[in-house]
Amino acid sequence: MKVYLLKDVQGVGLAGEVVKVKEGYADNFLLPRKAAVKITKKNESFYESRAKVVDNRKEVISTQTSMLAEKIKDLSLTLKRKMHDDGKLYASVNPAEIVELLATAGVSVSKSQIKLDKAIKEKGSFGVTIKLTSKLQSILQLKVIPEHSKA
Repeated sequence: MKVYLLKDVQGVGLAGEVVKVKEGYADNFLLPRKAAVKITKKNESFYESRAKVVDNRKEVISTQTSMLAEKIKDLSLTLKRKMHDDGKLYASVNPAEIVELLATAGVSVSKSQIKLDKAIKEKGSFGVTIKLTSKLQSILQLKVIPEHSKA
């Protein structure tokens, strides 16, 4: 079934796009939530012409996302944390702390975009993956040091 999206739907498309989805998904999720309009033979040409505007918007978004990925790749941030004498942290680093640290560097991402391969529980340098889109990821270099350290 073809539908015209009125809102951005993650994993489906952006507002203003004409997408093909399964009939049950459209009937049970998109249409009741007023996130989409069913395309019929009568309104097809109208919505197809409106969808062309979205292509330009997608291009702008992908360019901005690519620039953000480059900015993140070039960043090397330092996080000061309380830790034991042996270099182990009192509590592991969580995605919210990384989001705050990125915000101070002028990069805005959500907690769900932070992908940690394993929990950061000790001092050292770590590569933190930031998932910007389903295909575009960037790796941030994060250095964890003791709170009382100077470097």
